[in-house]
Amino acid sequence: MLAKDTTRLQITGMTCASCVGRVEKALRKVDGVQDVSVNLATETASVQGRVDATALIAAVERAGYHATEEDAIPVDAPPTGMPRETRYLLLAVLLSLPLFAPMLLMPFGVHWALPGWAQWLLATPVQFWLGARFYRAGFAALRARTGNMDQLVALGTSAAYGLSLYHLWLPAHAQHDAPLYFESSAVVITLILLGKWLEARAKHQASDAIRALQALRPQTARVLRNGREHTVSIDAIAVHDEVIVLPGERIAVDGVVVEGCSHSDESLLSGESLPVAKAPGDTVTGGAVNGEGRLRIRTTAIGAESVLARIVRLVEDAQAKKVPIQRIVDKVSAIFVPTVIGIALVTLLGWGLLRGDWTQALLNAVAVLVIACPCALGLATPAAVMAGTGVAARAGILIKDVEALETTRNLRSIAFDKTGTLTQGKPTLMQVHIGTGDDASVLALAAGLQQGSEHPLAKAVLDAAATRGLTAVAVSDIRAVAGCGIQGRLGQARLALGHARWMQELGVDVGAMQAATDAASAAGMTQSWLIQDDGAGWHLLGLLAFGDAPRPQSAQAIAALRALHIRPLMLSGDNRAAATTVAAQVGLAGDDVRAELLPDDKVQAIRMLAAQGPVGMVGDGLNDAPALAAASVGFAMGSGTDVAMHAASITLMRPDPRLVADAIDISRRTVRKIHQNLFWAFIYNVIGIPLAALGLLDPMLAGAAMALSSVSVVTNALLLRRWSPQARDSSLD
Repeated sequence: MLAKDTTRLQITGMTCASCVGRVEKALRKVDGVQDVSVNLATETASVQGRVDATALIAAVERAGYHATEEDAIPVDAPPTGMPRETRYLLLAVLLSLPLFAPMLLMPFGVHWALPGWAQWLLATPVQFWLGARFYRAGFAALRARTGNMDQLVALGTSAAYGLSLYHLWLPAHAQHDAPLYFESSAVVITLILLGKWLEARAKHQASDAIRALQALRPQTARVLRNGREHTVSIDAIAVHDEVIVLPGERIAVDGVVVEGCSHSDESLLSGESLPVAKAPGDTVTGGAVNGEGRLRIRTTAIGAESVLARIVRLVEDAQAKKVPIQRIVDKVSAIFVPTVIGIALVTLLGWGLLRGDWTQALLNAVAVLVIACPCALGLATPAAVMAGTGVAARAGILIKDVEALETTRNLRSIAFDKTGTLTQGKPTLMQVHIGTGDDASVLALAAGLQQGSEHPLAKAVLDAAATRGLTAVAVSDIRAVAGCGIQGRLGQARLALGHARWMQELGVDVGAMQAATDAASAAGMTQSWLIQDDGAGWHLLGLLAFGDAPRPQSAQAIAALRALHIRPLMLSGDNRAAATTVAAQVGLAGDDVRAELLPDDKVQAIRMLAAQGPVGMVGDGLNDAPALAAASVGFAMGSGTDVAMHAASITLMRPDPRLVADAIDISRRTVRKIHQNLFWAFIYNVIGIPLAALGLLDPMLAGAAMALSSVSVVTNALLLRRWSPQARDSSLD
């Protein structure tokens, strides 16, 4: 295996936060390792540094766990663990139920119990076969001179089982004088296996976002070669291959439409609920569903370089990394197990020496060991992070830097770039002023001149004419005049469309529209003049004013941030007139607008805002990348440049600024869940350990409480799956 900068390992055998600490410690000892992050919920390790994966796997094996390089695991492999957990749980329930049944029947006046030898036969396979995992992991931890949850389970249940076996063979047992506790050891193991099963099921559900994304990748595609269609494996497709996608099929590759028109359903990739129109020249993303048309697509990216693969990596990295609060939890867990064993020993000696009842002393010590199992503590943070980042990804919010989960909730201000972020990022025909005729005829003439042009202003004219249902006038002899505009002929008359300086050179009197041009200039609009020469000289037909129209959702985004008590601002490189016009349209005050900024100026503005508290930056362009990196949290619009997305901590997969408020909302909810989970994880131990030490909690109840703590933590985290983004609820989507 080749060394690389980041290696991801799939690790099996971890059961608690102490296991996480052991694996991290073992990996950090490998030469070349710079940083390690082990996640209990995803059962993965992310190792930074150029290290041979074989050395990392060997280190994990020496620590008592099993590891494989994640790249070696097929993307479409079914989730492991569930069948084994289910099988073991069912067997444990079948064997333990007869042991537990007498306790269930006792409240109804039924006093019945299995013979001692039968209890021993039922409890033994539970203890040493179904519970063998606890012994293996416990001994591995012992060899590594550390402690883990499995040692607590193994010690506690073995003590109950051993005491019962001792009493079973006492002569006094024939007179039923010595109690048996086989049901305690068996039921405790069964309850822990129930917790493991529920955890495995919860992990499966929490990883639904990644599996849903992975499932979008088709296994085969139709490739056009030598004029014929061939169905080939997706792995056999190369860049520049032309792929045929039929109506209703899932698009297999990233590419550019060469032929055909259709709509693309990209909802699972971007969160956008409406199909997106696709025509020749448009880009398509692998994993989206083709609509009604047949498309021929030229492949631009495959495999790990595809948008879908990058999204999966972003989500996986976010779920695998640790929020800062988890590092504190890991430190606590490292000393937790030895402390609990010490409390159990004090409990044993205290009851035995002071009361002389060594049987009760042993049972109380067992209860302490069982209630203290730190499963919930290890799952508290990663379970919430998995659920939160997963549901955010489904809404089109990719959190690649999970530390942003803690930082985003504390943001005091959000700075928006203007062009392409709060605005559409392309010129739009905003106004048509008439010299002679009517606005429809002026627009139709302008569209006739612009036919076939690729200039952004030309596209704006053609789009406006199409929106109004106007047919472009047939203009002939069209030619561009470099640096001035465009001209052509309409019959015997000459037409021209261009900027004000050209009008002056041609001697056109534009004074009649001076008020209109002054107003357009004050609003920062670009202007083009349409003129005609019928043989008697040039005269003015109309004025076209272009601007960058705000996105329909921008005003709602600004209002949503204010509702969250966050100050919105605009940082723009555009002129002040254009910036203030857009600001007024989206609801920003004049003192919240900074205009005519260079990239370095934006960075300085971010630093000044940061002095007042954490600040976020939202942008989409190459010039926004420095400010995105300088901000406490950078938000990149998915429609923007790759550089911007790499510099940002959060990527918004569709160009909807309302997703910023949604990202802040899910951040706050996720961190709130982490705090709630830590409370539940600690409260069980804080209450349960003293009760067990005082003899007020028997081992079976301790096992039930321990399992319940894990279940409550995971269930509480999964409640995040019910979150719905406000951006999706609006009819503007």
